Amino acid sequence: MGRTALIVIDMLSTYEHPDAEVLMRSVRGALPGVEALLERARAADAPVIYVNDNFGRWRSHHGELLEAALAGPCADLVEPIVPDEESLFVVKARHSVFYETPLAYLLTQLGVRTVVLCGQVTEQCVLYSALDAHIRHLDVVVARDAVAHIDGGLADAALRMMQRNMGADIRSSREITFEEAHSA
Repeated sequence: MGRTALIVIDMLSTYEHPDAEVLMRSVRGALPGVEALLERARAADAPVIYVNDNFGRWRSHHGELLEAALAGPCADLVEPIVPDEESLFVVKARHSVFYETPLAYLLTQLGVRTVVLCGQVTEQCVLYSALDAHIRHLDVVVARDAVAHIDGGLADAALRMMQRNMGADIRSSREITFEEAHSA
């Protein structure tokens, strides 16, 4: 059956981009779902993997990215979901969590068969990551109340595409469990 891993996409952000205001409103709505998933995954001892943009800081590591996000004007959107000591971290430079990152290898090493995606942005990074997971023959679950968007219409369309074209299981964060994490 394989393990289930929680993938937290781009939630460690400084929100310094043109669409930040719109995105921050959506992130505030998604934050409780992300927090609930983190709590449930950690309680089940499931792998929790943060995959985050590097903001163009090519000499930085995850600690510096986290510090920058916590020092920014939207630290309240980051503090509730800070990685714990057990969390894994992958830095990405493009939209997909898989594109030129070691994530696929890491998931194989952990015996992961199912990925639960949460984070931002639904119609961009979450969509592309779901497609890349599907291409890699991983089962994909997307927590619809734990993803944030810039454009609500595109986000709804992206969720429908993930479900229809990629066979993604789209459901509420409270319906997602991580019991499979112990069957590795």
